[in-house]
This record gives sequence, C-alpha cells and structure tokens, in this order.
Amino acid sequence: MIKRHIHKILILLTTVFFFSAAQGQDNMKSTSSGPLQIVFPVEPEWNILQEGKEINFHVQVKGGKSDSIRYSISSGWIKEMKFDSSGHFIWTPGYDVADRINTTKSFPVIFEAQTASGESASREIVFKVNHVNRPPQVDELQPFYVQYKTQNVYKIDMGSVRDQDGDPIVFVPILDEMPEGMKLTAAGEITWEPSINQFTILKKGTRYMEFYVEDQPAKSRTKGRLKLDVTQMDLAPDFTIIPQNSVVRSPENNRINLRFTLSDPNGEDDISTFNFISENKRVPAEALIKNTPTSYEFIWEPGFEFVKDPFDTLAFNITFYVLDKAQNKKEKTVKFVIKNTVDESLRDNYVFNLYRGALVNAWGLLEQMTEREGQLKRAYSRAKKGKRSRSLLNASLGATTGLAPVIATKDQQTRGYITTIGGTTVATVGTLEATEVIGKSVNGLLDRFNYVMQKKNELQNKGDVFAREYGQKSARRQPEFIRKLDEFKSLMNLSGLVALELDANWESKKEATDNALKKAFKDFVPLTKDEN
Repeated sequence: MIKRHIHKILILLTTVFFFSAAQGQDNMKSTSSGPLQIVFPVEPEWNILQEGKEINFHVQVKGGKSDSIRYSISSGWIKEMKFDSSGHFIWTPGYDVADRINTTKSFPVIFEAQTASGESASREIVFKVNHVNRPPQVDELQPFYVQYKTQNVYKIDMGSVRDQDGDPIVFVPILDEMPEGMKLTAAGEITWEPSINQFTILKKGTRYMEFYVEDQPAKSRTKGRLKLDVTQMDLAPDFTIIPQNSVVRSPENNRINLRFTLSDPNGEDDISTFNFISENKRVPAEALIKNTPTSYEFIWEPGFEFVKDPFDTLAFNITFYVLDKAQNKKEKTVKFVIKNTVDESLRDNYVFNLYRGALVNAWGLLEQMTEREGQLKRAYSRAKKGKRSRSLLNASLGATTGLAPVIATKDQQTRGYITTIGGTTVATVGTLEATEVIGKSVNGLLDRFNYVMQKKNELQNKGDVFAREYGQKSARRQPEFIRKLDEFKSLMNLSGLVALELDANWESKKEATDNALKKAFKDFVPLTKDEN
C-alpha cells in the first residue's frame, strides 16, 4: 500500500521543500516595497572584534523589486577577509593588527548589494579590532650542569624565550620550586653554589626548577622549566654575542661594538682562551678587549681608507672562538659588510678654509683702511692749518702793500720797492694756492675720508653677517655657501681702491690669528681640535 503511493509522497515532500525555501528567501528580504537597503546584525558592538577571534555573519537586504541579490565589497577589503556573493562574511583578524601601544585599529569596509533588475545599495561598516596580548613562549632549555664548590652561573638563552607581541619580558622566580641558595635575576641569570647535601641529592637523580616568564606591561605569564644536573664530563665552553646578529653592516669611520659573555659548565676558571680569526688582515688584534674573565668587547672603527675605490662595499668573516683547558672549543662566525663612505671631514676642512680665508682678506682690508683713515685724518688736519696760514700770509702782504704810501711818503723809490714786493708776493701766493701746492684741498680730503669710512663700515657689517651665518659646519655644507662667499669676495674688490690710494703691496704688521679674527668679527667660530 505504501509502495503504491510512494511517488505521491515524494511529490508532496518536494512541494513542501520548495515552499519552505521560498518562505526562507522571503524571510531574507522584507516584504516592504521601499528602496533596497542592506541590513547588518543588530547586536550591540557586533563590529568590535578581538585579535585572533573570528567574526561570521550573513549580510541581508530589505526592500527592492527583485529576489536575486548579489553581494560584494567595493572598498576596504583585505586578503584575510572571506566574503562570497551570497553575503556570507568571515574574518579572523591576525595578532599583528594592533599592538600594546596602538591598542585599537579601525577598518572601514563598504558592502554593496545589487539586484538582477539593476537596483543597488551600499553601506559602510567600521570594524574596530582590539589588541589581544599573548603570553610569552618558552622552548626547551639546555640543562644547567653544576659543580660542587663552584659558583655556577647559567644564563637563560634568549633565543629560547620569546614574546610574539614584541613585549619586553622579565623572569620571575617561583621560590617554592627553587633550591635553597639559588638566585634568578629578572634578566634570566641563575647563580647557584650547591651545598654538599644538595649536590649529593642531585647526583642521585635529575631535578627541575620552574620559573615564570612575564611580559610587560600586561604581566601575562608562562611557566618555564630548567633541568638541573651534575656535570659528568668536561663540556665545551660557550659564549653569547650581543647584539645577536649574524651580519654586521657598518659604514666607514663608524664604531662597531660587540659584547661577549662567556660561560663554562665546569666553571669560569676552566676558560683558557677567547680570541678571533679574521679573513681581512687589517682588523687589528687590539680590537678585542678583555673586561673580566667572562666579559669581552670587540671595538673597532674602520677608517675612510678601509674600502678602496671603486668598490662600494667590502665583506669578510670574523670567527670568534673560546677554548677551555681541555681544548674544547666553541666558535661563532660573524659576517662584516663595510660600506665605502665619503670623508666629510676633508670637505669640511676645505670649506672652512674658504670661510676663514675670506674673513682674513676682510680683516686685512679693514686694517689697511683703518691705517688709511688715520693718514687721511692727519692730512685733513694739516690741510686746515695750511689754509689758515695762507690766509694770514695774504693778509700780511696785502697790508704791506697798502701801508707802503704811508711808510714811505716822501721816498718814491722806497714806496716802489714795497709795493712791488708786496704785489708780487700776493700774486705768487695766489697762484700757488690755486694749484694747491701749498697744503691740500680740504674738500677732497674730506670726501676721501668719508668714502673710506663708508666702505669700512660696509665691509665690517657684511663681515659680521658672513661670520655669523656660516660659523657652523652644518651651514657651510649648504649649497648656497659658495654663492654667498663669492658675493662677500666681490664686496672686497673695491672699484675705488685707486681713489683711496691703497697700496696693493701693503702687508699688515699683525698676524691674522683666530683671536684677531674673533676680535674683528665676534661671531667667527674657529675650527676645533676634534673637527681638525
């Protein structure tokens, strides 16, 4: 009976299925006949996300005239987002989106919906991703091998401890898990001198001590475990290079500083040698400095001549090694890449000499103009005195001529001599005064004196400005320095040197020292010993 009507049952179920699907599609869209709109989840703060936590939702629409909807992201999409045309959105923000400083980062995303009939709608959603702190990670550590009657030191390998967020980490001891007398510093250094009972217990079997690795400032903790064991053999020494870089890149004339911390499971007294072998023989052996038996430094500064032209860089390896008394050896190789660098000090010395040379020329010209100023001042004084004497002489001789008839009223011959002498002298003196043989022109001297004063003041002002503007090394490195230098030099090529009657072969009796230049131009800055 059932088998006979099974086809009717299947038809009924199919009808129900399609009806349910149609009803579900109607639920996706509102029966509203308004414009097409995009609908997102209505839960509060649904768009505020956490790093590493997935968000999963369906975009829906309401309104519009078509049931066929195609969804897309028109702006703000990133490759970690997954969004299909049916409106299904999935995104798990990575842990590197935000950090402990910038704890929140916003991502504006514009979603778009389009119907088969051509209607479209868009809406922007701003996802805010909050930073999630992750606790530090601790890998398996090398065992701590200890000796009796020895202050054993163990440095936790920072390569085995890390924080994925890049937070600073410190080590926190768990006092209940540590043997008596053991100390753990925040930097991860463990010191322990076991007693006879502790050493005996340790010889019977391996022990472990636990500690916390804590990040800052979140203070998330991860427990680490260190194996404690007795040294059974003469183990090789070891050392750590700080910074832990396998390649050191540096320009010429730059100081390279590497620090080394040595350790030996059998005690630091077992360390016999620490040194290096360089492929480049110009690296001096004195670059390795011993601070303590377990602390060394490599300090080296390659000069400007280390990399020869036309090469841009020079690469070579240096192998550092440590030996113990049993000749057990541990070595590490560091690659050095030295970049060819221009010696800026040569250029600085050159432009300083240009700077100082211009001020020396200005100083010498000021000295010469000062001397010429004094000469003109004295000549001006003499000229004024000469004019006054000529006036007196003219007046005297004129009086003599005028008094001749009075003095020699009767003797005509005497009157003739007096008149002739007086008149001839007045005429002669007038001629000499006209040709400026007696004394010099006061107006001409005054003009030259004022011209010297004007040029001297102008040169002094320009020199003060030039000395102040280019007193620093950084200012002289600017391109406009040469142009300003030429302008300053052109000021000293005075067109009126002939009119000033300046001697081209004049030499100052003083020396142009730095103190003399500093006195003339107060903002002049001499070259220091370090710069030289």
